[in-house]
Amino acid sequence: MNPIRTLAAAAAAVLALSGTGLAQDTIKIGEINHYKRMAAFAEPYRKGIELALEQINADGGVLGKPLEFVFRDDDGQPGDAVRIADELMTRDGTVMVTGSILSNVGLAISSLAAQKGFIYLAAEPLADSLVWKAGNPYTFRLRTSTWVQAAMLAEEAAKTDAVRYATIAPNYAYGTDAVEAFKAALKKLKPEVEFVTEQWPALFKIDAGAEVQALESSKPDAIFNVTFGSDLAKFVREGNTRGLFDGRQVYGMLTGEPEYLDPLGDEAPEGWIVTGYPWYDLPDGPGKEFVDAYQAETGETPKIGSLVGYMTAQSIAALITKAGSTETDAMLAAFEDLKVETPLGEITYRGLDHQSTMGAYVGRIALEDDRGVMVDWDYRSPEPYMPSDEDITAMRPAE
Repeated sequence: MNPIRTLAAAAAAVLALSGTGLAQDTIKIGEINHYKRMAAFAEPYRKGIELALEQINADGGVLGKPLEFVFRDDDGQPGDAVRIADELMTRDGTVMVTGSILSNVGLAISSLAAQKGFIYLAAEPLADSLVWKAGNPYTFRLRTSTWVQAAMLAEEAAKTDAVRYATIAPNYAYGTDAVEAFKAALKKLKPEVEFVTEQWPALFKIDAGAEVQALESSKPDAIFNVTFGSDLAKFVREGNTRGLFDGRQVYGMLTGEPEYLDPLGDEAPEGWIVTGYPWYDLPDGPGKEFVDAYQAETGETPKIGSLVGYMTAQSIAALITKAGSTETDAMLAAFEDLKVETPLGEITYRGLDHQSTMGAYVGRIALEDDRGVMVDWDYRSPEPYMPSDEDITAMRPAE
């Protein structure tokens, strides 16, 4: 063998190993979100991630290396999200991807993850199809199931005398999933209920006056509301003005979350039964410790996105630690019934459907100091509200 060629090959191998080592000084996670289009929601989420990273890396990182998130902005567009995800998967040295708020974007990333054989942790998207009807081996979801939150509200609705229900929800995956779940859960608990109208405004393009008029004309006993963000603010203002909510119980998905409740100010709809995040009223324990740390670090009060971002980073750190590797096959095996300690207590990523057991706070909206807060709330675990294992297995595509 030519000794010069042998030395050259050895030197090249050393350089290659050195380059690989340099490229792997951190463990990179791709994070895709709507930082410009939905800054009020995405920025608290990012700050929650950054707080968790600071704590994780101060404690030695993961597998002896710092954990790093590579943040990219998709402007809330599914096509842009897919392009960015592909770059993160193939060019930027990330070992998995996470993120997204809007469900249509999350579903687009999930489809690409399945094609590429690359793990995607859907942090905030709420469409249950992510883990059920459109589920795949590479997609996992952190946020509390939409089915579960709707079923919690249906349980409260079933306790009343209301029979005639109206629904209003944005006309995209999350909205349709929420209405379907509420109707199914309430019908099961109270078969005599009827749904007299369903209103489907386009996301962030609600004609609140027309929607309120349509709901009022159907003369419902109660209303199930799934609007959020600017749509919610317009709906609440118009509904208050026209007396739509007078004498009617309203059940609001997400309405108690600070992202959506705080901007309403003194227009917050008193008496609504909602899911949300009463960070200001948590007792001593992990939940309050997170709130205190977040406020100390950011100078801001936490949003539900702050909590989800924090739990996203915690989940990924726990995943890679359990896997002992950043290889996809090892992480997939580790995700099976992965347990994570969080501000909400221990959660598990169910092997059955890749859905976490993050629960939800349910309570009633009241006005305090001219702002809406959740009162009479409790934190509920999701297990009693889930569809049966058999039903979930039947919904998921065969793998």
